[in-house]
Amino acid sequence: MRYWVVMPAAGIGRRFGAERPKQYAALCGRTVIEWALAPFLADRRCAGVMVALAAQDPYWGAVAPAGVQTTLGGAERSHSVRNALTALAGQAEATAWVLVHDAARPCLAAAELDRMIETLAEHPLGGLLATPAADTLKRADAAGCIEHTIDRTGLWRALTPQMFRYGMLCAALDRAHAAGRTPTDEAQAIEWCGERPQLVAGSAANLKITSAADLTLAAAVLERNA
Repeated sequence: MRYWVVMPAAGIGRRFGAERPKQYAALCGRTVIEWALAPFLADRRCAGVMVALAAQDPYWGAVAPAGVQTTLGGAERSHSVRNALTALAGQAEATAWVLVHDAARPCLAAAELDRMIETLAEHPLGGLLATPAADTLKRADAAGCIEHTIDRTGLWRALTPQMFRYGMLCAALDRAHAAGRTPTDEAQAIEWCGERPQLVAGSAANLKITSAADLTLAAAVLERNA
């Protein structure tokens, strides 16, 4: 089996609160995005990688791995993913698998990647890594007070990679954008087409960097896995 990787990396990380976007934060001798790319660059099944960058990104050139392709990102994640898919036209066939992975997820383990691919390789649709919700969930009102507690039975936290066929993902994103809708992940775009992507149990260690404190957690995971 062969697959392509799309990595949206055009965000500027307003919540991260640092001089440079979170994907370029230093982490255990590399940047976050270098760690995020590493499992795929080491995998023979990966046919190629397309990274969607912000216009005039000043940081990518210093960390760009050989052979990784780039294109211009968009205003939102889904637009960056669609631009990257467009850039792969002529390289990826309609039935080719595409794995979309966050540039700010540096702790994807090779074993977790293998498990997802093995689970979904023969699946007619595709799916994503996810973890069952473990915390008690509260819905807040406009004043920040608890409105009610949400039953977490059957609730999962979506992770990445998310794995779908090239043609289907292009069509799903085009349909969403044409309707003025902006999906927060690829699975949601597929869901809006009436489909039901497969959930593959992932690890909570596959965390997303959203604050400086997350770098400490990520460093601990990477050091443990070294």
